[in-house]
Amino acid sequence: MLCITCGSDNSRVIDSRSSDDGKAIRRRRICQECGYRFTTYESQKETPLIVLKSDKSSETFDRDKLLRGLMTATIKRDIPVARLNELIDDVEQELRAAPRNEVRSKVLGDMVLERLRELDDVAYIRFASVYKDFQDIDEFQAALKGMS
Repeated sequence: MLCITCGSDNSRVIDSRSSDDGKAIRRRRICQECGYRFTTYESQKETPLIVLKSDKSSETFDRDKLLRGLMTATIKRDIPVARLNELIDDVEQELRAAPRNEVRSKVLGDMVLERLRELDDVAYIRFASVYKDFQDIDEFQAALKGMS
């Protein structure tokens, strides 16, 4: 680790502690050349999840994009944002437990719909109408009948 004052790479660790709920390690260091003390953080970098879209393109899994979609589906519903974040955490945890770091957008959407259905029927239909791209009232009614 390079000292930020003198640029030396000769430092030693004087204290290590867990940080970020065990997801990182905080290390206090001292430069052996100039005596300057500084802190570094060490964390494991996760492999990005890749979403394979139906048009054959791909993009990195974006929690914020999914949260925006869920917030739109739950407008005027009594569902706290913290609960939506838990839903996303659950989906992301299941994806990371899979042997591959790629997921088809249809599979991702179905995972979200499954959890949203347990949470709120109205939000489920709102999300499904956009996700499944309902083209007419018959498709909408079929989704409603499927909920029974």
